[in-house]
Amino acid sequence: MHKGMDVISALQFSRSDIEFLISVAEDLRRVVERGGSLDIAKGRIMFTAFFEPSTRTRLSFQFAMTRLGGVVVDLGPEEVSSMAKGESPEDTLRTVDGYGPDLIVVRHREPGFAAKAAEICRAPVINAGDGYNEHPTQALLDVYTIWRVFGRVDGVRVGLMGDLKYGRTISSLSYALSNFRDVEIHFISPRELQPREEVLRKLDERRVRYEFHEKPDEVLERLDVLYVTRLQKERMKPEEYERLKGSYVITYEYLKKFRRIPVIMHPLPRVWELTPDVDVLPQAMYFEQARNGLYMRMALIKTILGL
Repeated sequence: MHKGMDVISALQFSRSDIEFLISVAEDLRRVVERGGSLDIAKGRIMFTAFFEPSTRTRLSFQFAMTRLGGVVVDLGPEEVSSMAKGESPEDTLRTVDGYGPDLIVVRHREPGFAAKAAEICRAPVINAGDGYNEHPTQALLDVYTIWRVFGRVDGVRVGLMGDLKYGRTISSLSYALSNFRDVEIHFISPRELQPREEVLRKLDERRVRYEFHEKPDEVLERLDVLYVTRLQKERMKPEEYERLKGSYVITYEYLKKFRRIPVIMHPLPRVWELTPDVDVLPQAMYFEQARNGLYMRMALIKTILGL
């Protein structure tokens, strides 16, 4: 990792990069949780451009920069910007880059858009999600969450469940986990929603052990972590969606059947696939996961800005 780098893919991060960011996140967390204030980013400006809706990612980046003492300028919704007049996202970014921000955070529905933004902009660009492709900072906070729960990432058995073909968090998390020793990944999905070929190819190159399962029951008691994602209704045939959705719902009643319940994670927002009654379980980690995102993104911003 180095000052001024663009963050486009989770594949950019080595094991030592991830461990370094975890240690920075822990240091920052201690200061914030003691009620201390930071002004290390005073005078620095981060521009957030979300061309696709986002709550958690956008707000946690904005909170992270503000907590470091920096300033955030947000593009705002499409209808109040010149995009309502037909301006392209590329022209918007070129214009804003000319105002001299120190960092640009971009989300767009087009896979590969973040790489394009990094070519256009002089400021470092962070990919906050590019279509179904990747979401690297989500993967960093997910690995950070696993580390905080278990004190290690080596040897964890992680079940990734839901739409593994179009869920961008799945590809980035698989790549991040591939840096660690003896990790097992269990892909739990309908056959038609298994991970994309390029993701599996990367895992093969990195000699990561993975298995496929059609239902969580088959593997749940072997898992340390069950990472739930939604089935992407908008990408499936209605009858297929209705047929499949019942087998991908995690409820309190369902989990109680098992002798051993893994840690439950979810990138959020959840719809019906993870019911609110699961929230009472000590294994439910998804809100803690979102909180961890604040500290991991603070660590990332601090590193990229060389603070």
